[in-house]
Amino acid sequence: MIFDFSALLVILTLVSGLIWGLDAWLLAPRRQRGAVAADAGTNEPWWVEYARSFFPVFLIVLLLRSFLVEPFRIPSGSMMPTLLIGDFILVNKYEYGIRLPVLNTKLVENGRPGRGDIIVFRYPEDPSVPFIKRVVGVPGDHVVYRDKTLYLNGEPVPQLASEPGADELGPALPQTEDLGGVRHQILVDPYRRGPEADTLVPESHYFVLGDNRDNSRDSRYWGFVPDKNLIGRAFFIWMNLSFKNGGVKWKRIGTILR
Repeated sequence: MIFDFSALLVILTLVSGLIWGLDAWLLAPRRQRGAVAADAGTNEPWWVEYARSFFPVFLIVLLLRSFLVEPFRIPSGSMMPTLLIGDFILVNKYEYGIRLPVLNTKLVENGRPGRGDIIVFRYPEDPSVPFIKRVVGVPGDHVVYRDKTLYLNGEPVPQLASEPGADELGPALPQTEDLGGVRHQILVDPYRRGPEADTLVPESHYFVLGDNRDNSRDSRYWGFVPDKNLIGRAFFIWMNLSFKNGGVKWKRIGTILR
C-alpha cells in the first residue's frame, strides 16, 4: 500500500483549521463570557492550542508541495547514470500546469513536457505509484526504438561514446545522447536485449524511456503517459543518501538535472 502524504496534509490542514476556526468563532467567546461571570481567567484547551500552532505550518507545506516544488527519493536504477539510487530530488509542480492536490484536477494550463525533460508522473497501471522517466516522444512523434537506437520521426537520435562511469553502473556502457539539443547520458548494456518499440504518440500523451535503457520498465512495456498523470519536472538533486553504497555522495548534492 502506497502512503499518500498529500492526502494526509490536506486532512491535517482541514482538521486543524476547522478546530481553530470553531474555537475562535464559537467556543472562545463562550469561555470568555463564563470567565467574566465567574471572575476567573480563561484557559485555552490543549487541542485548540495545538491546532492554532500547527495550522499555518500544515497550510504552508501543503501549498508548497502542491503548487511549487515536491521532494522525491529515487528508489531504483532505471534512470542511471543521470539519477542514482538514494538521490533526493526536487520536482517543479507548476511548469506543466497547476493541479489540485489529491484530486489532480488541472486548474491552470501552463507549459507542456518537451523532448529530454525528466518527468515525475503517476504510473498509468497504478496511479498511486510515482514514476520518473525521460520524455523522448511528444504528441505527433513517430517513435522507434530498435537495436538500442532511438529514432524520432525517421531520424536516429545521435549517440556518442562517453567515459566509463562509476562502479555501480555495472557492465553497461555510458553513451551521450543528443535529444533535440538536450545532451544527457544513457546506459546501454551490450549483453542484455531489451524490448523494442514502433509507435505514434497520440495527443495529450508522452512516450518515456529510462536512461538505463536495458534496465527500465517504461513506455516500451506499458504504453504512454497521459497528460492527466503528470506531476512535474525533476530539476535538482538536493541530497544523496544510500547506506548500501557508502552513505552520502557529497558531489551529487546541488546537481542540476537535464
